[in-house]
Amino acid sequence: MNKLIYLLVLFAMLDTSAQKFPGLALTPPLGWNSWNTFQTNINEKLVMEIADKMVSSGMKDAGYSYLVLDDGWMAKERDVNGNLVADPLKFPNGMKAVADYVHAKGLKFGLYNCAGTKTCAGYPGTRGYEYNDARWYAKNEVDFLKYDWCNTEGINAKEAYATMSNAIKTAGREMLFSLCEWGDNQPWLWGKEIGHMWRISGDIYNCFDCIKDHGTWKSWGVTYIIDLHKNIRQYSGPGHWNDFDMMEVGHGLNVNESRAHFSMWCMLASPLIAGNDIRGMDNQVQKILTDKDMIAINQDKRGVQAFLYQQKDSVDIWIKPLSNENVAVCFLNRSQNPVPVNYNWQLNPVADSVSKLNIDFSKELYKISDVWQKRSAGNTKKIFKGVVKPHDVIVLKLEGEK
Repeated sequence: MNKLIYLLVLFAMLDTSAQKFPGLALTPPLGWNSWNTFQTNINEKLVMEIADKMVSSGMKDAGYSYLVLDDGWMAKERDVNGNLVADPLKFPNGMKAVADYVHAKGLKFGLYNCAGTKTCAGYPGTRGYEYNDARWYAKNEVDFLKYDWCNTEGINAKEAYATMSNAIKTAGREMLFSLCEWGDNQPWLWGKEIGHMWRISGDIYNCFDCIKDHGTWKSWGVTYIIDLHKNIRQYSGPGHWNDFDMMEVGHGLNVNESRAHFSMWCMLASPLIAGNDIRGMDNQVQKILTDKDMIAINQDKRGVQAFLYQQKDSVDIWIKPLSNENVAVCFLNRSQNPVPVNYNWQLNPVADSVSKLNIDFSKELYKISDVWQKRSAGNTKKIFKGVVKPHDVIVLKLEGEK
């Protein structure tokens, strides 16, 4: 390495200012991740089958573009030059060949690593190898890096993620950088210039409203993650998203719960990263994951995260400001019984300090469409009446009548 290159790399390592690739994730990213279903049991054949299914199922056409391999893709040791090595048994043709296959399908390819000395599953972590690993990802044409937070004792989170972000930028290949820091160090306060999305919680668990205790750590059901950080929505927006974790749609949840889970991730402007085995999903799950109207709510260019407007009995009302002063309204039933809804728009004005949205329904008229039922639901002059099924939602889109 000549002196000039050495100095440039040294400067990049010391610089913790804005460094992520701009222009990425202007709406929440959509994709698929291997962890929820397969953990470390991944291989080349699986990737190819998932890529094929993302195309044939309509997921690619619906906007799912990233296929991400989580922990377990690499060998237990680096090579003699300190480079990462794809597990030769799982990926006999190497990671570049896998990336080429994914790219040939019109998709983007993502990998996982960790800010610590080892990954969560015990494979080589990136601590001390940030610039080396970033060059390896660039060489293998990786488009997305999920960066975890295991085995990080004594490491400063902001500095660790800033270093890796800068390493990616220095490597020169455009990559989406996903901060999987679990929200322990409040990444929403400092992550905007470093990454494109950041986890707000520990791992999701495939239940609607439970907590899974693993002894030394816990994972969280859908509603627990929804409830965890209601006061950070102002930090989310185009290019920098609060990440509520990979979805469990079609993976241990029934149809009602899957629809509610997907709807809330859309309302919350979370990245939509499927975690089920899409190769065997049934038509109901496929329709949920590819519903163009719900995805449009998630992908609204205004990029505003929904807020909890009201809780009454077992039903939450969430409101997401949309472009053109439109809104999406979600009635979420947390109970195991059907709940009737009689909602008088005239008595419920909307004011949101984050988006500056203000609607007085006694003075402004909105037409209403039922997003999941694909039908008109009248307008805001009339009381809305419906029944929310157990662990399910009603989602309405309100459009102003000019």
